[in-house]
Amino acid sequence: MNQECVKFQERINKELLKHKVITHNPFTQWFAKGEANFEQVKAFIVQFSVFSNLFLIAQLKKMINADSLEGMRASKEILANEIGVIFKNKKDKKARGKSILVSTEGTVEGGTFRFQAGHFEWLLKIASTLNLSFQDIGKRRYGTASTLHFCDELARLYGNENYEISQAASYAVENWAAAGFWKELVQGLKKFRVKYSLDLPLAFFTWHDRLEEQHALHTQEELEEYFLEHKIDQDKFIKHGNEMMDAIWVFWDGLDKQRKKLVESKYRIPRGPSRGMTNGMQG
Repeated sequence: MNQECVKFQERINKELLKHKVITHNPFTQWFAKGEANFEQVKAFIVQFSVFSNLFLIAQLKKMINADSLEGMRASKEILANEIGVIFKNKKDKKARGKSILVSTEGTVEGGTFRFQAGHFEWLLKIASTLNLSFQDIGKRRYGTASTLHFCDELARLYGNENYEISQAASYAVENWAAAGFWKELVQGLKKFRVKYSLDLPLAFFTWHDRLEEQHALHTQEELEEYFLEHKIDQDKFIKHGNEMMDAIWVFWDGLDKQRKKLVESKYRIPRGPSRGMTNGMQG
């Protein structure tokens, strides 16, 4: 990086990447302890399914509004994988049968589409273990005000027609996603699974934990390339990046308030065997 780019990175590190949603997320810190009861986890999965489904809209807008063919293809990779196109990775000798569904490297170019590889279906397998059906998750009508605010800001910022705004939001999203919250969620869900003796498949969360570190690296490289080719308004980049961070914070703060309301909820052990379906994607 040239000197100007280095100074810009220093501003980003200080003015964007120290946002409280990265440095101190009360919900995920609490969740990692494994103290969540059945209703709290159930409510969390419903809200996360709404976010996961509505993210597709933001990703589609980001693809449509890309400023280059390469940018469009990069966004299309993410969108295609989200809906079930498996990454084709020549280096992965285990990429056969069930294990291919959890590959985090490669490209969708020449990849295979499978319904069960769609990320929503991974969440549905978790939901079914919690006595939730297809009709109970993923729809906008189930989103709380805080969840819908986050989703709408994703569409507005991440999918913005102004590529500089989209770039700033994308940078914020990827660095948030790579900051460790996936690990905290996995940790809490593993403890919850043991506590309630549930066959809870965790692949949606463990897979994203492995993937997001790569995404953040690619986003950093994309920013550096963009910086060298274009004149970036640094103040606006940081402003829009923080707008995205603020929206992410609203989502987690809403989950934190929701879980506190459900603290007294009791869990009844369902009769019969668990409805959890691993199908080769157990975390």
